[in-house]
Amino acid sequence: MNEQIRISPVRVINYDGEKLGIIETLEAKSLALEAGMDLVEVAPKENPPVCRIMDYGKFKYEQKKRLSKNTKVHQTQMKEIRLRPKIGEHDIDFKMKKARDFLAHHDKVKLNVMFRGRENAHHERGRQILESIIASLEDISKVEKPPGMESGRSMSAILAPK
Repeated sequence: MNEQIRISPVRVINYDGEKLGIIETLEAKSLALEAGMDLVEVAPKENPPVCRIMDYGKFKYEQKKRLSKNTKVHQTQMKEIRLRPKIGEHDIDFKMKKARDFLAHHDKVKLNVMFRGRENAHHERGRQILESIIASLEDISKVEKPPGMESGRSMSAILAPK
């Protein structure tokens, strides 16, 4: 880079990707200096070596950013979907679609059927709802916790992505 390039002449490519041809190293350095950029050797094994006029700091920053973007790991979250025993068919379909999206993004889904008042006498309706949803999502999920009562007023099941 810049002063570290000792070989002369070099083949130069400007910052737009346009080939400038074979130029003496000092002249190439002055061209890079006029543009406010650096002269970077990109192919030292070629004859003559290939150098590019570029903003080296910006290049290194973008390279580091690209590498860190590839190394990010998705943190699995628990997404909750709340249902009621008197829920309609269309509403169940809509909630299943949302659960499918969560599972596709590698998140766990907690299906929760909430009971209020007289609904507490019909826990079997909540179990039917949960089992139908589990059956329709079995292609992309596995049951981590089967349907069961929690704290008296709610029944829940947990699905994990396959």
